[in-house]
Amino acid sequence: MSAIQPTITEPVQAGEDVLLSVEDLCVHFLTQRGALPAVDGVSFTIKRGRTLALVGESGCGKSVTSYALLRLTPWPGRIVRGRVILRSRRAGLIDITRLREDDDRLYQLRGGLVSMIFQEPMTALSPVHTVGDQISEALRLHRAMTGAEARQAGIDLLRQVGLAAPERRFDYYPHEFSGGMRQRAIIAMALASNPELLIADEPTTALDVTTQAQILGLIKTLQHDIGCAVLLITHDFGVVAQTADDVAVMYLGRIVERGRVRDVLTHPRHPYTLGLLRSLPGADVGGRLAAIPGAVPSLADIPGGCGFHPRCPQAQAGRCDLGGVPVLRFLAPDHAAACVRAEELDACRGREGGLP
Repeated sequence: MSAIQPTITEPVQAGEDVLLSVEDLCVHFLTQRGALPAVDGVSFTIKRGRTLALVGESGCGKSVTSYALLRLTPWPGRIVRGRVILRSRRAGLIDITRLREDDDRLYQLRGGLVSMIFQEPMTALSPVHTVGDQISEALRLHRAMTGAEARQAGIDLLRQVGLAAPERRFDYYPHEFSGGMRQRAIIAMALASNPELLIADEPTTALDVTTQAQILGLIKTLQHDIGCAVLLITHDFGVVAQTADDVAVMYLGRIVERGRVRDVLTHPRHPYTLGLLRSLPGADVGGRLAAIPGAVPSLADIPGGCGFHPRCPQAQAGRCDLGGVPVLRFLAPDHAAACVRAEELDACRGREGGLP
């Protein structure tokens, strides 16, 4: 199979350490109620060798964003605006959003330069093929191996991800694996092509706490070993604190805060971020587990002004509910938030009850 040829576009304003640039990405779902903006003007970068966590509640657009990066948005969704630029060391500069659907380079990107760990391993694995056959297929496709070479490399991958007796388990079917073992097999498949970017979509869903910690530790170790970047999709700030370098907080299809993890954890500048942090077990909120009131609204009924204001304890009538959607503003180096009261929130974050 021929190597991926780069798609040359206008220069991207990004340093050489930036692997992926997402610029003003918009994904709409076309329904009888009109076009619903599941992703609305999202921009971020992922640097080589670093982990960016995309965090937020279910329904905030995290998974839709990750699928759009590989042009896997399910119908009736479609990308209506924006660019996704991959600055690959192996294939050069590629504008993924400009590749035609029938372009072989798009097929080679998926699972080649960019791999994905899906949220539910039982549905990501074929039940009628052995785990080893599925790993071997990825190896033959992306590394042009013979059957014997792919078998040995697949066994080595299963050993690398920590499965005991990989020679025997190579020939097992997915239903013969536990949940944690299936997730390890999915990670082995994702690593088969030596990807430059690994997308992990809620990789610890439905796993017990011990197995969750093992899987997160495994991803971090393997990232260091192969030098790839990671996009981690999660709703859990506890996971973010353990594994990520940078974080982008999503709400209603928009990024409302982004920055380095240590800055966002210690100085949250958006009430939604603060609410997510306070809802963690062990958070110091008077001995009670705090919760964000209400639920993420329907995309067909997005509130005016700041989309979070109906649930926000810091919302100010006539200021947060009127006007346009707040834009991201840099409040410190590498730390931005989309809240008109961001400076006030930072000044009063230690005060019980928050802002007046």
